Amino acid sequence: MRIATWNVNSLKARQEAVERWLERAAPDILLLQETKLTDGDAPVMTFAMAGYQLIHHGEGRWNGVAVAARDGLTVSDVVTNFGDGPVRDSGPGGAGAEVTSEEDFNPFDEARMLAVTVDGLRVVSLYAPNGRIVGSPFYAGKLAWFERLARWIRESGATGGPAVLGGDLNVAPTDKDVWNAAAVHGGTHVSEPEREAFRALLATGLVDGYRQVHDESGRFSWWDYRAGMFHKNLGMRIDHLLVSASVAARIVGAEIDRDARKGPPIPSDHAPLLVDLDAPGRPVDPDWEGALARIAARTRPGRR
Repeated sequence: MRIATWNVNSLKARQEAVERWLERAAPDILLLQETKLTDGDAPVMTFAMAGYQLIHHGEGRWNGVAVAARDGLTVSDVVTNFGDGPVRDSGPGGAGAEVTSEEDFNPFDEARMLAVTVDGLRVVSLYAPNGRIVGSPFYAGKLAWFERLARWIRESGATGGPAVLGGDLNVAPTDKDVWNAAAVHGGTHVSEPEREAFRALLATGLVDGYRQVHDESGRFSWWDYRAGMFHKNLGMRIDHLLVSASVAARIVGAEIDRDARKGPPIPSDHAPLLVDLDAPGRPVDPDWEGALARIAARTRPGRR
């Protein structure tokens, strides 16, 4: 079984890219984040034509999470927003809107968490708040959201059986997961409270699926659109697949598909992350070695 996660930064804008990647990588389960759609606008039929069931939790213009499961897999036990009730409607005509006032920020009124059971495997698609500025109400809300996630994991017993919690967690857990620790020191995504919140998730019994296979530095899942950051490999590993111990024992491969970060069409600023359980999935060449060699050649001392 292949399980993947991808922040698509608008499913409407990236639908063609997602369909191409489903064909390229053939995941059995794909977690999606930042769909930016209402549930009514979710492309259920388009995914069905590609051979997938789509379970979507959205609000409209912002956020939104989903799980696509291959046809034939049984989907049940859907939980949204930690079971704490509905979220706002930020779609056309909805009462919700982008939060510009720090005092009005409430991450629990946003579509950021969707859990489903797929053939006995508990799968959770997560989109953590960005945090914006350390010390701001957005940052405090981010930490509160992580506390709620950890509490939900404990109370629901999610890690007591086979489970995968994945998505854009907006945390680079160690200095190895960022291009230049000194350059970003103390900022969001790398601050110690955020990293401690990430470690608190691992303390519930979860394992970093990618790190179980790969220990290299310089392998990232997100690059800013600006200043050629992707082409210089100035990124962060902020997308994760955290798995229960029983699932960790089944991992035979993991990869960040860097090549999918390229266009056309206009790509997301994130690359898909995948893990294979029991047997390798369809071969995918992320072109890490070639890309890093080209970057090294362009930036070697003395080259103009």
